[in-house]
Amino acid sequence: MANPLENRFAPTDIALAERYLDHDAPTEIDPRIERLVNDLIGRIADKWTLLVLEELEEKGVMRFTEIGRAVEGISQKMLTQTLRQMERDGLLIRTVHPVVPPRVDYALTPLGNSLSAAFCGVWVWAERHLDTVEAARAAFDARD
Repeated sequence: MANPLENRFAPTDIALAERYLDHDAPTEIDPRIERLVNDLIGRIADKWTLLVLEELEEKGVMRFTEIGRAVEGISQKMLTQTLRQMERDGLLIRTVHPVVPPRVDYALTPLGNSLSAAFCGVWVWAERHLDTVEAARAAFDARD
């Protein structure tokens, strides 16, 4: 049976994510890495960034309005802020074409593509633990 995650991620990304999930975390964490992770989690792991990242990963180059239509519920202001922050972090490139009316395209950089691959681990984890999480939620909700 085919792995449904392969529709979203490359088999090599899935294998790498599974390898990390199957090993214990290191005992010592470099404080610079910890600071970077803490800094980026607040900006990158927000709902909108992940949804924009997913759309750009799946569709490649997109225009502002295309991203806005694809990411349900995002306002123009939030989309603008999200795209600017992603550009600042080096996750995407914004290309302005000198035409009338102006045309602006957005595409992931190799760094953005690698972040998308890194989130493959979340999908692998969710696939492995879906039943357990649903059972825990049902048990919690039944307590009331």
